[in-house]
Amino acid sequence: MTSSTTSSSINFDLDQLNQQFETAHPRDILAWSVENVPTGLVQTSAFNVDDIVITDILYRELKKQTPVIFLDTLYHFPQTLELVDKVIEVYNLNLKLYKTPDINSREEFAAKYGEALWDKDITQFHQITKIEPLQRGLQELNTVAWITGRRRDQAVTRANMPIFELDNQGRMKINPIATWTRKETWEYVKEHGVIYNPLHDQGYPSIGDEPITSKIAEGEDERAGRWRGSEKTECGIHI
Repeated sequence: MTSSTTSSSINFDLDQLNQQFETAHPRDILAWSVENVPTGLVQTSAFNVDDIVITDILYRELKKQTPVIFLDTLYHFPQTLELVDKVIEVYNLNLKLYKTPDINSREEFAAKYGEALWDKDITQFHQITKIEPLQRGLQELNTVAWITGRRRDQAVTRANMPIFELDNQGRMKINPIATWTRKETWEYVKEHGVIYNPLHDQGYPSIGDEPITSKIAEGEDERAGRWRGSEKTECGIHI
């Protein structure tokens, strides 16, 4: 069956696109994206290294000031927030920050939702801090297509992820580095001098919220440090 999405006069055959770009460099996928989705294209970023590689291609190579959605959960590592400021400065980033409405600190969050909500109800925690703010951001930015930094080799749940797909709202989701390996990401970082979170050098290949992100041991999956001890493999944004 052929998948397609229509927004205004835009109509894409996702099956054909996936075949066409399966072996393409992410630069070519992103170049196609900025050309064919001239308005309504956004990047979502947690400022992990894969996300910043995509930003580097968009901003430095393609000279495209694509809006970048960042979800301020209030529980990021300090290093992550410092990196956000650096990326804004380096790329003159068009950052669009979204968070839980009317909550501006961890203390306010705990007062409203209870201490350590992630331990009591991780699904509710992610709904409040990530899923609702993201959907609000995508809607406010009139998003036609959004770009993610997911790779197939990050987790078994992503092994069959297409480059082009639809989200549950009918928007196109673009995964330009889906076919890359972790090694290829870091080769790009070294070649182009891309800045990244220092926690990546300290045993955190995948960085989320501070209370629920731990270091991984040698041989563990890249995302093993996320939600350790639970059955979760995704926060819900990409489901």
